[in-house]
Amino acid sequence: MLEDCKNALERWGGVHELIDRWLHERRELLIHFAALKQACDAELETVNSERVNTFSEVLMDYISAGHFEVYPQLREEAKAFNDHQALEIADRLLERLEMSTELVLSFDRDYDSPARAEHHLRRLPAWLDRLNRGLSERFSLEDQLIARLHAAHAPDAAELRSFEE
Repeated sequence: MLEDCKNALERWGGVHELIDRWLHERRELLIHFAALKQACDAELETVNSERVNTFSEVLMDYISAGHFEVYPQLREEAKAFNDHQALEIADRLLERLEMSTELVLSFDRDYDSPARAEHHLRRLPAWLDRLNRGLSERFSLEDQLIARLHAAHAPDAAELRSFEE
């Protein structure tokens, strides 16, 4: 039984590490977003396609990690705990997350090449305002997802220490 507990701790501890890494990526995304927004506000004409492309890549990496790594792991954890209520909540939250995913994909389509980025440069400040609203809501929904599907099942620090001893 102790071995099963250790395996569970290792398994869900890995989810915790995945979430930590993903939240670090969120922070990096916000740094790139703030820098791009500041550059647009200062002098839009100085914003080059490389800067927009770098932001777009970080944004797409973050969104992809959520959809293909974090969300599935959170669902697996809830399934392992037979938390059907959490899975229902997750389905509703994931449906709401789709709206901001579509927004991000639209942004990426508009700025996916240097020529397109240059062509759409004047629209960039408005795009960043839309992304700001969409990402703010997304982060809130993701935090709810983490709280309901992971934090609710995570053992407290005292339990972890007792297993490690």
